[in-house]
Amino acid sequence: MRVTLDQLARLRGEGTPRGITSVCSAHPVVLRAALRHGRKTGATVLIEATCNQVNHLGGYTGMQPRDFSALVESIAGEEGCPADQIVLGGDHLGPNPWRDRPADEAMAEAEKMMEAYVAAGFRKIHLDTSMGCAGEPPALDDETTAKRAVRLATIAEMTARDTGGEMPLYIIGTEVPPPGGADHVLDAIEPTAPAAARQTLAIHREMFAKAQLSDAFQRVIGIVVQPGVEFGNRNVITYQRDKADALVRILNDEPGLVFEAHSTDYQGEPPLTELVEDGFAILKVGPELTFVLREALYALDLIASDLFLDYGDRPLFNAMEAVMVDRPENWKQHYDGNDAEKRVLRHYSLSDRIRYYWTVPEARAAVKRLTAALAGKRVPLPLLWQHLPGADQFADIPLDPQELLIWRIGKSLSTYDRACRV
Repeated sequence: MRVTLDQLARLRGEGTPRGITSVCSAHPVVLRAALRHGRKTGATVLIEATCNQVNHLGGYTGMQPRDFSALVESIAGEEGCPADQIVLGGDHLGPNPWRDRPADEAMAEAEKMMEAYVAAGFRKIHLDTSMGCAGEPPALDDETTAKRAVRLATIAEMTARDTGGEMPLYIIGTEVPPPGGADHVLDAIEPTAPAAARQTLAIHREMFAKAQLSDAFQRVIGIVVQPGVEFGNRNVITYQRDKADALVRILNDEPGLVFEAHSTDYQGEPPLTELVEDGFAILKVGPELTFVLREALYALDLIASDLFLDYGDRPLFNAMEAVMVDRPENWKQHYDGNDAEKRVLRHYSLSDRIRYYWTVPEARAAVKRLTAALAGKRVPLPLLWQHLPGADQFADIPLDPQELLIWRIGKSLSTYDRACRV
C-alpha cells in the first residue's frame, strides 16, 4: 500500500510508523532517478523545490514553478511514473529571496511566489517566514512569523480554490539546519527544545484561527524541528535518539502531526530508520543525491581517461575546477582553509556546492563529451573496481552512462526507501 502524506500521523499513532522521502533537487538526472525509483517501488514520489531555486522570477535555476512542474511531468511520462503517485512541494516558501528589502516588499514578492507555486500544482507547502527583512532582526519572534505565515496561507488557499484540485497540505516551523549544510566542522547539534516547538504550534494555531483559517490549519501535517542531525563540509552528525526523546514526546499530544527532518543527507539506513520510528516521518534529502551523481561522473571521467588516449587527463574535473574558480559566488563564503583545502572542498564537500554549476555551458559541454566518449563502449571490470566499486553489472557490456548515474542515485534512494518502510 502506498503511504500518503496525510496518513503519516495516523500510522504513527497506530504503532506502525512509516516515512516519505522528500527529494530536494532540480537536477534532471536526480529527478529521473527519483521518478524511476518511485515507479519500481510504488512509493509516493515527493519532489520539492526551494524558494531560491524556483520562484515566480526564475530563481537560480531559471525556472518558475510551472516550468519545474512541467519538467517533472515530462520526465514522469518518459519513466512511466503515474501522476497520482507524485507530490510537488514548495520548501521554505516565504520572503527569504528578498530579505534584503523592507518587509512589505519582500512579503509582496513572497505572495506572488506562493500564488505561482499553488497554481502550478504544488500541494505540499512549507510556510517559512521566520527570517528578518531589511531593518529587522535576523530571526523574528513567533508571533510575527505566524502572522506572515497566515498571510501566505491565505494566498495558497485562495489560489487552490480558484485553480481546482486538492487543497494544500502545510508544514510549519523553521528551526532547521542551514540550507545545504553547515560551513564548519561540527561536534554536536542540539535538538529543538520541546517548549519552543510547543510554542510554535500554539501561536500558529491561534493566528490561523484569528484569520478564520482553522480549516487550513487542520491540513497542517507536520512541523519542522531540529532532531540533532546535520552535515558540514567535512563531517556528519548522526541521529542520537536519546537526545531527542523529550522532543519526540510532543507528538503524543499532537496526534495529527509528524515531524519533518531537514538535512538528513549521509545519515545512513540505521539512523534514518530510527528517525522514522520516532516520528520524523518526512526525510528531506538533496545534496547527498547530487554528491553521488558527481561521484559517479568523476568515476566515469577517470575511466575514460584510462581507456582512451585521446580523451585527456580528467577533462570533466578540470572543466568544473575552471568554472568554479571563475564563478566563486556559490562557494566562496562557505569553504575555508588554504588554497589546496579549498580546492578539495570545491569538488568533494558534503555540502556539494558544485551542484550549482552543472547547468553552466562549459560544464554541460564537458559532461556531454564524457558521456559521448563512453556511450556504447565496454568498460573492463577491473576499471570499475578501481573507480566505482559495486558497479559490476555495467562491466563488459555496451555502457549507457545515464543508466549508471541513475543506478548510483538509486542506491541512495533505496536506503531512504528501506528506512521509510521500517
